[in-house]
Amino acid sequence: MSSTLKLYAESVLPVPPPPSRYTLNEWYLNNRVRNRTCLDQQQLADKILAECEREREHITEITLMNKREVDHKLEEKIGDISFNKGELIRQRKEVCLEIDNLSIYNERIVDALAFLKNQALLINKKCILFREERLGIDLCHDDVERELHKETEVIESAMNLLCRIMEQGNEQLRRLRSTTYFIDRDLEDKDNVLQVDGGSLSINQNSMNLSMYHGFTPLDPANITVEEADAFTKQNIARGANEINSARCLRSYVNTMISQVMDDLRGQANLVNESFRRRIDETKEAKVKLEGFMALAHTRLGRRAQRPGIELCRDLVELNLVNEVRELRDNCATLQQLLAEAQASLRYLLKTQIQIEEDINVKTNSLKIDEVDCMTLRQGLDYHNY
Repeated sequence: MSSTLKLYAESVLPVPPPPSRYTLNEWYLNNRVRNRTCLDQQQLADKILAECEREREHITEITLMNKREVDHKLEEKIGDISFNKGELIRQRKEVCLEIDNLSIYNERIVDALAFLKNQALLINKKCILFREERLGIDLCHDDVERELHKETEVIESAMNLLCRIMEQGNEQLRRLRSTTYFIDRDLEDKDNVLQVDGGSLSINQNSMNLSMYHGFTPLDPANITVEEADAFTKQNIARGANEINSARCLRSYVNTMISQVMDDLRGQANLVNESFRRRIDETKEAKVKLEGFMALAHTRLGRRAQRPGIELCRDLVELNLVNEVRELRDNCATLQQLLAEAQASLRYLLKTQIQIEEDINVKTNSLKIDEVDCMTLRQGLDYHNY
């Protein structure tokens, strides 16, 4: 391209066409349209503002209503939890009281076992050992020995029975303590819930330290229904009532068994004592009879000592009489020793009987004090929120 043409192309500029001309009517029409549009937009804006105000008031009313409903539900929840807490506390007191009562009964069983082992059985064994020192023909299986061995069996059976009852008592105590453990856990949870719900009820929309949650994890992690929570509390209360009833039945059974055991032991001790009395009477009678024969032999020896002259010799009659006197003397000594041993055993048995009766009286008095006096008095303890 030549330089002339280049200069011509650079000097030529495009010129816009002239603006279109409007008529006066178009101008008036355009103004009227714009005014109408402004009025319509203003009316629409007023409608939107009024609708926003109505919706704001409606939402505010719903929000306040929902808050009042939540507050009411919180108050109901706090009341229900407080009621259940009071029931749990009352049941726990009864369970603890039953633990104390059952512990006292277990101590009674321990005392009874200690008495049977350290006194009754020991005295019985000593009586059997003493009677093993009988001499000669008197070392026989008489009624006294049979009753003493039977007494041993009765004492050992009573000890085994009391041991089994004590095991049942220990198991019942374990179950009662387990019940208090679950009740304590439930009470601790209810205390925490009362603090949380009480704190939630005390705050409002104008309280300080309110916060917004911007996470993605749901704020409702609860997966236990209200019915399940109430059932758990009712189960703890029902469990406490069942264990209390079981413990009371066991205490009644302990009373019956202790009375029956002591009656059996007392009856057997009376049988042994009666056997001793009969044996002592038989021994005394035999001793008296032997002493009669001794007097007869002495009389015969005295009369034969008056034989005259050469007739006063040691013939067979003389030898037999002397031998008879010696044997009678030995037999009398044996019977005398057996009588002393029987009387000593009888004294031991009488002492045992007295100790048993004293122990029964002591336990009867303790039972009256604990079960009648104290428990009747403690029924007046009614702790409640004044």
